[in-house]
Amino acid sequence: MNVSSGFDEAYKVKGMFGYMHSDVAPEVILRPKADILSFIPDNVLTLALPVVAYWALSLIFHSIDVLHLAEKYRIHPSAEVAARNRVGRIEVLCEVLFQHIVQSVVGFVTQIWDTPPMTGYEERALWKWRQYLPSSIPDAAIYVGYMYGFSAVKLLVGFTFIDTWQYWLHRLMHTNSTLYRMFHSRHHRLYVPYAYGALYNAPVEGFLLDTLGTGIAMIITSLSYREQMVLYTFATLKTVDDHCGYALPWDPFQFFFPNNAVYHDIHHQNFGIKTNYAQPFFTFWDTLFGTYFKGFEDYQKAQRRVTIDQYKKFLDERKKKSQPGKTE
Repeated sequence: MNVSSGFDEAYKVKGMFGYMHSDVAPEVILRPKADILSFIPDNVLTLALPVVAYWALSLIFHSIDVLHLAEKYRIHPSAEVAARNRVGRIEVLCEVLFQHIVQSVVGFVTQIWDTPPMTGYEERALWKWRQYLPSSIPDAAIYVGYMYGFSAVKLLVGFTFIDTWQYWLHRLMHTNSTLYRMFHSRHHRLYVPYAYGALYNAPVEGFLLDTLGTGIAMIITSLSYREQMVLYTFATLKTVDDHCGYALPWDPFQFFFPNNAVYHDIHHQNFGIKTNYAQPFFTFWDTLFGTYFKGFEDYQKAQRRVTIDQYKKFLDERKKKSQPGKTE
């Protein structure tokens, strides 16, 4: 049988997915995968994109802050940033830049052992799937499942691993007084968080909590460079948003995730510092082990975005209780 004519006939009958119905398996001709952007290799973009995303979103929130564009949704009055925080913005800026340098260097070093991404095998794999799966499953569904479904599952596993890693290490930093004093107390100099302070950590903690944790998540899920871009960049944006200092009703991170800016703000306050360890995506570890802040029951039960008015009222009540000689 002429292989070429077999493929031609299949394409005529089945259109763009005709190769799935060919009598013979598509030929595998491996070739290097083209980069997303012609002027920057994918492996470099994998490391650069999260850093660019961090500062881009931080700049947006900083602009909202200094231009007073969303005062209604600000969690704490702007005066509290200087009054309550125990570290200046310049020091925070330098520490975060240093962490970005560290994570980029570590990333470049680990890429030494990477094999170049290849393509040309996909049609053969899809053809095999078509042979084994019921004919009732559309070709398009098989295509989407293979090309994107696997990636989605791997990313979900990666997100879950990062949450697990950060919950237990974060909790350990709070329950072990030595670790807290030596490392994690630095992050809690920010009682009133702001966006670009999200990665303000002691260098050792920054490496263990963020760089190493996401690196292990990448390894165990065998993420491609493009999947790494999604994992690293999404996690970065979510972390910045959690520290932004605003409860914005139109913010997708805060709307769809119960672990949001208000949830994490509670952890930065004196009354909630031993609770709400979960970060950056889900809250199931706090729920399973009862480490969520129980003083805000309506929010915890609903597991949804609390309104800024509710939280401000709650904070005011806490402040009154903490002031000597004050009664409700």
